[in-house]
Amino acid sequence: MSRRPNTDPGISSLLVGVCPGLPNCSIVHTYLFVDGLDVITRSNAYAVGAPPGLLLRPGGPLYPLEQARVVELAAGVEVRIRLRGRAVVWGDLMYPGEEAGVVEEVRFDLAQYLTEIERGYHRWGRGAE
Repeated sequence: MSRRPNTDPGISSLLVGVCPGLPNCSIVHTYLFVDGLDVITRSNAYAVGAPPGLLLRPGGPLYPLEQARVVELAAGVEVRIRLRGRAVVWGDLMYPGEEAGVVEEVRFDLAQYLTEIERGYHRWGRGAE
């Protein structure tokens, strides 16, 4: 997966993907790429993302609120999501980044983030609740 360019330093980009299930995998599940890196696999190599109809639905767990909340992306992979002005912040992360360091927090532009979640839901999540 190629890295999507960021025009603003410190702002990450989100890309949603889905494994369609058989014959590739046993179940339909969501991939979440942050700056081109698969957050779920990098957090836990054995974890499988939650179904897209669950994660991506309108008003669902990935939609940010001013009040921070913990969202389970996959079994054993959680993230704290909150809205900060025009940014969506994912905190309490612990996955290896492209460099030698560990990624603990990422920030997304609100418009790009919501557009990508909505794109993913309309492509893969409808009817998959």
